[in-house]
Amino acid sequence: MSKILSKSFFITLSIILISNDVHSKLPENISELVDDSAPAVVNITAKREAPQRSSYGYGGIPDEMLERFGIPREYREMPQQKRESISYGSGFILKKNYIMTNYHVIKDATEVIISLSDRREFKAEIIGIDPLSDLAVLEVDGDDLPTVNVGDSDILKVGDWVVAIGSPFSFDFSVTAGIVSAKGRSIQNNNIGNYVPFLQTDVAINPGNSGGPLFNLNGEVVGINSQIYSRSGGYQGLAFAIPINVAVDVANQIINSGEVSRGYLGVRMSEVDSDLADALGMNKPYGALINDVEEGESADMAGLLPGDVIVEFDNKEIKFSSDLPHVVGQIKPNTNSSARVIRDGKEIILTFTLSELPVNNDAFIPAKTQSSSDPIGLKVADIDRDNPSMANMPDGVIVSRINANSPASGKVNRGDIITMIQYMGKKYDIVSVESFEEAIINFSSGDKIAVHLIRNGSRVIQSLTIN
Repeated sequence: MSKILSKSFFITLSIILISNDVHSKLPENISELVDDSAPAVVNITAKREAPQRSSYGYGGIPDEMLERFGIPREYREMPQQKRESISYGSGFILKKNYIMTNYHVIKDATEVIISLSDRREFKAEIIGIDPLSDLAVLEVDGDDLPTVNVGDSDILKVGDWVVAIGSPFSFDFSVTAGIVSAKGRSIQNNNIGNYVPFLQTDVAINPGNSGGPLFNLNGEVVGINSQIYSRSGGYQGLAFAIPINVAVDVANQIINSGEVSRGYLGVRMSEVDSDLADALGMNKPYGALINDVEEGESADMAGLLPGDVIVEFDNKEIKFSSDLPHVVGQIKPNTNSSARVIRDGKEIILTFTLSELPVNNDAFIPAKTQSSSDPIGLKVADIDRDNPSMANMPDGVIVSRINANSPASGKVNRGDIITMIQYMGKKYDIVSVESFEEAIINFSSGDKIAVHLIRNGSRVIQSLTIN
């Protein structure tokens, strides 16, 4: 009997010791972190207009009966009506009155409302967007707004504890915690995977958390919660955050210039497998294999050849082909960078002068192939000050028509007011149709211009490619 008790005692003692050891490794300052950091986290309500069309006959009469009487199809559909759609997300006050969130949270929004934990509410202006990184910067007019402490996502390690604060399913300012599961993930979702080295975490993230901050245990923001991997639509153990170093760079570019530019090599690449590594005279499979080089682009000018393998760029190791756009995209155009390249089994050093990424940065889908008859595909008119409905409008020109399949289609709306056009550090104030046309003739095909708009009282900046 005493032996049984003795054995039971040691088992119980071991369980207690193990439990205490595990508990000692859990973070104890999460409540303090939340108290200090939550005031700078915001809840975002985005309102947008969504079209609604009824296809069930006309006036309640079924399609089959209308078709039997030979009524044309265009008369069988009810007129398209607009309804208000509301979505929710999260964000945080980065500095001054600037707020960061995900682009998909405020996409196509006609009104954005920001709510703080102290119950203050503000109407926000969209200062700029960058769909390629799924980021947006908003601005509010408020006093004594709290701001977050910004950390360094580059020094974050796999296994580090992280904490998320956000509004999942509109449950405002909810807190969840977990660890960093991996770094440098490339996920293909809405064309943003190539330019964001995502942090993977096991922090519980759900719809409504998007745009919210990810903190380290020092209370510093190290990421922006953006994506989840799910087959159900809810959290299934895989969440992805944009590293704060990437986000701050994007935010600064938007605040300072109204647009985001990225370096560009001009290559097509693939992974190096074991067989290719042997064929290329490499000791192991790693790096980005160059399949093709665009004539006249940065890689071509530097002497990069098909069959070369880039294993390091700008002093950063390239383990996989997906690492290369992550690194190159964070370097400013016209910057000189060097790379270590494996060619014919030997290592060489090449120097590149990066060009600018030639993509339509303001669309999730690739640019349309059809062209319009004018440079950006819209018509404008002077504001009629004698018209009472236009008397209080700001200076600019009003958009009267948008051509289908044009650069402006889907990004500029009829009724928008164009107040300014920016290009390469130059600003063109738009006060009349004449000044608009004088500005447009300064650009060439392929130039990307930033068009400043006022839409429903809010300022919006859209990037359009001259066609």
